[in-house]
Amino acid sequence: MSEPAVSMQIFDPLALFRLDGQVIIVTGASSGLGDRFARVLHAAGATVVVAARRAQRLDRLVAELPGAVAIAADLSVSQDRERLVAETIDRLGTVHGLINNAGVGRMVAIEDEDLDTFRQAMEVNVTALWHLSKLVAVPMVAQRYGAIVNIASMLGHVGSTPVKQAHYCASKGAVVNLTRELALQWARKGIHVNALCPGWFDSEMTVGMDTDEGSQRFISTNSPIPRMGETHELDGALLLLASRASTFMTGQSVIVDGGWTAR
Repeated sequence: MSEPAVSMQIFDPLALFRLDGQVIIVTGASSGLGDRFARVLHAAGATVVVAARRAQRLDRLVAELPGAVAIAADLSVSQDRERLVAETIDRLGTVHGLINNAGVGRMVAIEDEDLDTFRQAMEVNVTALWHLSKLVAVPMVAQRYGAIVNIASMLGHVGSTPVKQAHYCASKGAVVNLTRELALQWARKGIHVNALCPGWFDSEMTVGMDTDEGSQRFISTNSPIPRMGETHELDGALLLLASRASTFMTGQSVIVDGGWTAR
């Protein structure tokens, strides 16, 4: 398979956001934002490869997405990362896009944060992202086209306290700058690399915040748009970064946070 073609004979700006003929891997797709990302990309025409540890959840997801492929993988394990990309290429011929969504983090004061917590965050949130990007770059360079979207966080740009999670902030800050460096190295090889940085959205890492009065008061007091984001409010930014609509955009962070970081 080669670079997907987009016909411009009829002027249709929305065609740039279509993903027909593209193979896109989404990690951390068994729940939350990853599940939503897979559905959005599939609706835009992509053949989606969903990856996560929980195989049964992946199977239920692909049953709703005709043509999608599920590959169970523990992204903290290098061999699983290699197998994910190799199996994708073996089954579908190439990779056009990678959504590095898998991530871990929890709320804990640094005095109580242990080395294992920090190391796991760096392995899953940074090392796995670096490794998968390096692996998919091989077919992307060969076809002179690829889109890598790293799911960072607004907390890669600002601190999180009073929500204390130093390991998470450190890892997401690393993702933001790694995105810049990968973008520079691959800019002349047809690959564009950008980061999508959500603010407070409902996910497994923020479970309970949407119903907790203290959390909602904290968000409404400090966010210019005084609420958590709704999952669909990431759809447009995701499609921009994953599609040919952003081929002249690389190394950037798109922050979707209700204005949190603009304060």
